[in-house]
Amino acid sequence: MSQPISQGDLFEQPKASVNSGEPKKLVRRDAITDDGLAHFADYYASQTNGQTISKEDLFYYIYGLLHSEDYRTRYADNLSKELPRIPRVKTYADFKHFSDAGRQLAHYHLNYETVEAYPVSFNTNLDQLTDADFYVTKMKFGKGKGDDRFDKTTVIYNHRITLSGIPLEAYDYVVNGKAALDWVMERQSVKTDKDSGIVNDANDWAIETMGNARYPLELFQRVITVSLETLKIVRGLPKLDIE
Repeated sequence: MSQPISQGDLFEQPKASVNSGEPKKLVRRDAITDDGLAHFADYYASQTNGQTISKEDLFYYIYGLLHSEDYRTRYADNLSKELPRIPRVKTYADFKHFSDAGRQLAHYHLNYETVEAYPVSFNTNLDQLTDADFYVTKMKFGKGKGDDRFDKTTVIYNHRITLSGIPLEAYDYVVNGKAALDWVMERQSVKTDKDSGIVNDANDWAIETMGNARYPLELFQRVITVSLETLKIVRGLPKLDIE
């Protein structure tokens, strides 16, 4: 009986560099098999005009596809029970559209801390404030009018800073059942764990790790950008037309 081939560890070091005195290097391993790539490349071969489909193209195709509302609706029952199945769309044009969209989505989702901050309005000149003025305990929505309990276009950051002009559409980008902006408001705060008594202070992370007392505020603005751009990309995806 043949012995199984060892796949090694994800970050296994090349043998030549072990104990050689050379700096250790991480090894990139593709999560897509050659057979998986061939399953798609062979199918679109007659439509690509000689263009090669790479594993990276396929990775971003999957990322884009998983954001498709059509895909999520059609496979809702399956997605609640098992790993997602990845169908082939009928045309290479649609494949490329999903792949390009996946690249754009990945850009915003990976770089959420550095993308351009959305230009909200402030009730004060931030440049005249000190680092201490950016201390946040818990962000809150503004008070609503009539039947609306909250005004989500306004966020009270602290007693000195209030943001306004937040697009309501930004709250439509939902991650794990909650708007991405709601996650930011929840995490960028000061909380004490009831059981351990440990205080989780987002301001400590902002200053000690990020070196920026404004980090919680700027993160909120950046996630507005991420939310709006994600929605724009997702809404521009093609209809799911599979083989």
